[in-house]
Amino acid sequence: MGLFSRDKPKIKVQSTKKDGFSGWLKCTHCNELIHTNELSQNYNCCPKCDYHYRLSAQERIKLLADEGSFVEQFGNIEPVDPLGFSDTQPYTERLANAKESAGTNEAAVVGTCTLNGRSIALGVMNFDYMAGSMGSVVGERLTLLMELALERKLPLIIVATSGGARMQESILSLMQMAKTSACLGRLHEAKIPYISVFTNPTAGGITASFASLGDIIVAEPNALICFAGPRVIEQTLKHKLPPDAQKSEFLLKHGMIDAIVHRPELKEKLNTFLHFLDRRNRNNKEIFQSMKERANKAKQL
Repeated sequence: MGLFSRDKPKIKVQSTKKDGFSGWLKCTHCNELIHTNELSQNYNCCPKCDYHYRLSAQERIKLLADEGSFVEQFGNIEPVDPLGFSDTQPYTERLANAKESAGTNEAAVVGTCTLNGRSIALGVMNFDYMAGSMGSVVGERLTLLMELALERKLPLIIVATSGGARMQESILSLMQMAKTSACLGRLHEAKIPYISVFTNPTAGGITASFASLGDIIVAEPNALICFAGPRVIEQTLKHKLPPDAQKSEFLLKHGMIDAIVHRPELKEKLNTFLHFLDRRNRNNKEIFQSMKERANKAKQL
């Protein structure tokens, strides 16, 4: 063999990658490079700027419910096309496509579970299903969950994310605002705690109904919370909105929500709030009972 061998090297040199995705992403908020492993290990939040990316319904349930405790309810109620609606494609096709892409058969998944050992009723909205829009089945599932919480005296938590009402169901969709709000009124009368959690984005009829009626209303950081979006408002009013208007920090400053909670702390914070609401109700009952006893003694005298 000569001094300068022309044999091929034993180390294989791969000129092209078999897979074009290396696992690195650019954060849409801070433009820093982050790895998908970092996201998954940090509750799908950017480790550089703490931007909260969306979670699927299954991921949200996993975040809040104790392991193996979630039991789905009313999942057999599925949407239909009562109006025979069609725009660029029939509504029935949109429903089928949404079911395939979102991994759920509607934009709301509801059920019972335990949170740090405490039994609760939990509703989670899924933005991947037709932008989390509220159709008649979403409203029905949430209302049935509220009635279940009322029957079993369970604290209620609903995690909202939505683009608003579902236009393909017209007035049937809009009526869900009144139905869910009326049922929450019954929970309030029964002194059953309800905590509403805003996530990014929550808009339209969801914001204008059950999501804004919590005994305690919390939101994730930098979440868009509105009725009409900023672009629609600016086009209508011909006026530029203030910086960060309609974001959760802006709403906290102006008293529209009670707290901003970072995702890694959300489960523990919700548990603290539930403990506070439960203790408040017990104290109110004790005060009322004491007043009643004093009134009875006064009558006897």
